[in-house]
Order: sequence, then structure tokens, then C-alpha cells
Amino acid sequence: MKKYKLKNINILLLTFIILMYLEVLFRLFTNGTIFNISFLYVFLYSLFASILISFLVSLFNSTINKVIYYISIFVISFIYGVQLCIYRMFGFYFDLSLLSATDQVTKFAGDGFKLIIENIIEILLLLLPFILLLVFIKKIIIRKSELKISIMKLISCILVYLVFIGTLYINGDNINSAKELYFNVSNNELNIRKFGVLNAFRIDVKRSIFGFDAKVNIIDDYVDPDDNDGDDEEVEIVYEYNNLDIDFDSLIADEANSTIKMMHEYFKNESGTLQNEYTNYFEGKNLILFMAESFNEIAVREDITPTLYKLVNSGFKFNNFYTPTISSTIGGEFQELTGLVAASGFLSPWKSGENYFPFGVATEFQNMGYSTYAYHNHTYTFQSRNKYLAALGFNNYLGCRNGLENRINCNQWPESDVEMIEATISDYIGSEEPFMVYYVTVSGHGDYGFNYSAMARKHKDDVANLDYSEKPLSYLAAQIELDQALELLIEKLDEAGKLEDTVIALVGDHYPYYLSLDEVNDIATYEKDSVVEINRSNFILWNSEMDTVEIDKVGSQIDVLPTIYNLFGVEYDSRLIIGKDILSTEPGLAIFGNSSWVSDKGTYFASSGEFVSRDGSTVDDDYIKYMNSVVSNKILMSRYIMQYDYYRKVLGG
Repeated sequence: MKKYKLKNINILLLTFIILMYLEVLFRLFTNGTIFNISFLYVFLYSLFASILISFLVSLFNSTINKVIYYISIFVISFIYGVQLCIYRMFGFYFDLSLLSATDQVTKFAGDGFKLIIENIIEILLLLLPFILLLVFIKKIIIRKSELKISIMKLISCILVYLVFIGTLYINGDNINSAKELYFNVSNNELNIRKFGVLNAFRIDVKRSIFGFDAKVNIIDDYVDPDDNDGDDEEVEIVYEYNNLDIDFDSLIADEANSTIKMMHEYFKNESGTLQNEYTNYFEGKNLILFMAESFNEIAVREDITPTLYKLVNSGFKFNNFYTPTISSTIGGEFQELTGLVAASGFLSPWKSGENYFPFGVATEFQNMGYSTYAYHNHTYTFQSRNKYLAALGFNNYLGCRNGLENRINCNQWPESDVEMIEATISDYIGSEEPFMVYYVTVSGHGDYGFNYSAMARKHKDDVANLDYSEKPLSYLAAQIELDQALELLIEKLDEAGKLEDTVIALVGDHYPYYLSLDEVNDIATYEKDSVVEINRSNFILWNSEMDTVEIDKVGSQIDVLPTIYNLFGVEYDSRLIIGKDILSTEPGLAIFGNSSWVSDKGTYFASSGEFVSRDGSTVDDDYIKYMNSVVSNKILMSRYIMQYDYYRKVLGG
């Protein structure tokens, strides 16, 4: 049978069709916009990549050329498939920094296989070009090109790339414009949406190998036309700032590293947050702080989780709180315990436990004479939790496989929150000193299904009267275990006479991403979007003796630590923590993984550039530009604080 001889120009055309096919299909599968300015970037880069591939597969004999070509198409298709699976599971995209989370990759290997089965049609469609190439493998010959043709390809490649670079300047210098993303800003999700999966992966690889220092944005002061500071109101109390005495001028003068010098200048120009009427409000009280696995506002129901319902709707009641999902559980815990945004590059230094954290929650409370404890009812080394909790001052952290397995059943999945409380409360409840306790729960973990989750099975009868599909129903059933753990905790504290002197604080690590958006909306009280509102949640901050205080200001996980510190009278520097005390005069802000944000004025969607006002009023472009710069800088400073071990530079240790 005669073989079809695919000349190099045909290989170029075939490759271009394959790349465009993969990108369009991927956007359809991930609800991305296909035809906008980003399509031009994808078109040009796909043309550039096609010419480059056709050049590379024409340098050798036909056998080697064919091997190179087939490997190239498979690897590219594989990258698209991986991004689809990661997005479907977690709601964010893969970047190379996530390889630091090796424990999580291993843990979710089985879940990933299950996800592949669930999305097998989409994955096969992404692999279809490679499969077809295999079918026709014996009919394809890719011959070596003549020298002049190879030179023409190289010249064409350069010209197309230069045209691509030129198009980046179409939308100017806005923070999330194509030009800024390509040269100055680190944002993998927006890179995928703007430039396509293949180009975004190339950018990620390049920056991972050669390093990348993003640009700090110089912010012009924004004067809010709605600000009423000019009114003649009598100021009765003058509050001080929650700041330490740091000589930034000397630090700047003595610093040789340009990035660290820039950081000194940035924090010197930050004002910090003022103390307020709630400063020292909980002074001397005990604190029990939770990070609750997959806890979300959809789990708060008076009928099946009455304790959660009571705690959410009394004490400090935060009406606009978010738990942005960035890098899964480890990202949520990082944000809660450091007050920093889980920006790209935080995982390795965080997991190593080698960075200096003078504002570590255990360290700070120990400095005030507290006894501190930490517990987790799953493997204690998971995600190197033992290392980073030690860096925060927890020197007696207990989990499964380092002692807690002698007190609870660590051989079920997920383990019981009720058992953890019951087995550990005696460690501290009789303490004559005030105590600070940190719990990381696991009962609410996915995947959700009564055959999968031991906690969902345990409470299956408690949700039998609810009319939902199995996955949302089993999620609610699993959260009942957390509810009953809190109920038990309150009961034991009350019996010991410690309840009125104890504060319970709880925040989730991320939304339950094992549920699809449709499944989340099935049990939500309103229709949520997949970027911002799916992350809306609750921050429990409760004491049995206090009156309910409603807070409408926007907040998120990074605000938990400074809010608690102000309430307990902890000495810290509010300039050096990116999150802010929600009870202060600082405007509210929640930052999401793709640089979308929610402020007290409304919601900004970074992918589309759309701003939705909270009350329907018009917000000027200067405000949006200003806030984009604020958000970009906060993300960047969070990354650099970890990357350069900045607290050690400023405060020694």
C-alpha cells in the first residue's frame, strides 16, 4: 500500500489545526470564553508553535522526525488533559509550584483516577489527534527538510513571535492586561485564559527554571468621592496603630538586595491598622481555633447542624466572609495561620518549616503566658504539617501516627472529629494557665458518597428526610460530625466552668470542591458563580457571654489572624501581615487565586475585567485600577515574604 508522504508544510498545517482544536475544546470544557482578544493571542502562538514543531521534526531522518512529532503531540495533549482534571477536581489550574505538595498529589492519586473515569469522554476527545496519528502511523513519513526551507521556517517563526509580542500592547498597561501578565505579573490562571494552556505552561516552565521577580505597582492615592471624612464629627477616642517600632530607613540603607530593599520601602509606606473599640476585647481568655475541612456556609442549617448555626449567627457575625480556594487545604491553612495570600511560590518555604515566623500563633500566645496545643485527626506528617506547625511555635502537635492513634480510630476514612475532641480535651481543660488550642479537622473531607465516607455513613439517617442527590447529601451528613464535635466541646467546657472564659474561632480551608458547581447550588440558598461566590463562607468567632455583633465588611482567611490578635491584645505589626483586622477601619477586601477580588463596593472578575457593584451604584475606573494594583501588590508581597524569609530580615530570629 502506498504511504502518504506528509510534507513539512502539511505537518505545519496539521499541527496548527491540532493546537487550535485542543484549545477550543479545553475552553468549552472549562466554561472559558472562546472568541475574544485572547483568541488572537492563542491563534498567533499556536502558529508560532506549529512552525517551531515542524522545524524540529524536519532536522533528522524520517524515523527520528516521526518519533519527535508523536512525542510532541502526546505531551501537549497530556498537558491539556492534566489541566482539565486539576480544574475539575480543585477549581484551579496546575502550575509547577504545586509539585511541592507531593503528599497531596499522592493522596489524591486515587481520586484523580476516579476523576479520569468520570471525564473519560472529554479526555479521549483531547487525546483524539494523537490517537488518530497512531492509527495512521504507518502511512506517515516526515522527511528531512532542505537547509533553505529550515532557514525560512526559523525566520517565519521569529516574525510570527514578534507579531504576537506586538499584539500584547493592544490593551495597554493595566494590571491584568496581556502585556503585564506576560512580562511582569505571575498569574497562572489568567495566563491560561489569556494565552492558552500551551503558552501558559511554557511561561510557567521558564519562570520555574530561571526564576521570576514580578513588578510592584506604584499606586497613586485614590480619593473616594463617597468618603465622608470631611464631616465635622467629634472624635472622642484617638487609637494607636497595631505596629512595632521598626527602623525601615536603616534597613533600606543597609540592604544590598534590590527586591528586599523594595519590600522595606513598601512596608515603610504602609500605615497599618488602628486599634479600635474591640482591642483587648478577649484579653486573657482561652482560644480554641479550628481549621475545618471543607466547611462552607452551605453546611450551616438549623435543622441538621444546630451548633454550627448557633455559632455562625451569634458572637461576631460576619456577613461577607470568603475562604478563597488556593492550592487546596494547604493554601487555606497557610492563609489562616499567616495572614498572607497563598501566592505562587509559598509551598516550598512553608512546608520546609525553616522560615522565621515571629507572629506565629503559638509563639505569640506562649509569649503571653498561654499553654498551646495542636491536634489533627489524620496523619500528622501530611503536607509536612508537623514542620510548619513547629515553625509557628507548636512544640507538642499530636496527630495520627505520632500518638493520637492510641486515643482515636485512625484506621477509618475520614477520621472522626468527635473522637478527636473527646480524646484531647482533657489535655488542657484543667489547665490553671490560659490555653490556646488549634484543631485541624478532617471529617468533612471528600470524596462524597455513603460508600466512600465513614462520617457520611455514620450520619446517613440524620439526612434521610432531605431531598438531594447523594453527593450533596453525604457532604451534609459528614459536616454533622463537625457540628457534634463542637457541641461536645461546648458541653465539656461548660461542665468544667471554662466556657465563659473561652473563645471558639473556626474557618474553613476551602469550599467543598469534590462537589460540582451544580451540586453546590443544589443546597445553596442562592445561585453561586464558580469563581467568587462559591467561596463565600463563614468565620465563627464566638464567646458565650458576648452580645451578637454583626459585621458587614468583607473579609477572608487572611484576616483571621490579625483580627484575633487585636481582640486578644497580641503585640504584632499590622503592616507586615497582608490580611487586616476585620474590626478595624481598614476597608474590607477578599483576594482570589486568579486576582479576582471582592471589596466593600463590589466584585471584580479578573478573567473578564467585569466589576459588579454591590449596591448597583456606578464605580469609576480609577477605583478599579487602584484596587487591582492593591491586590497585585498584596499577592506579590505575600510571595516575597515567604521566598526571601522576610520576617527574619526585619525582626531577626
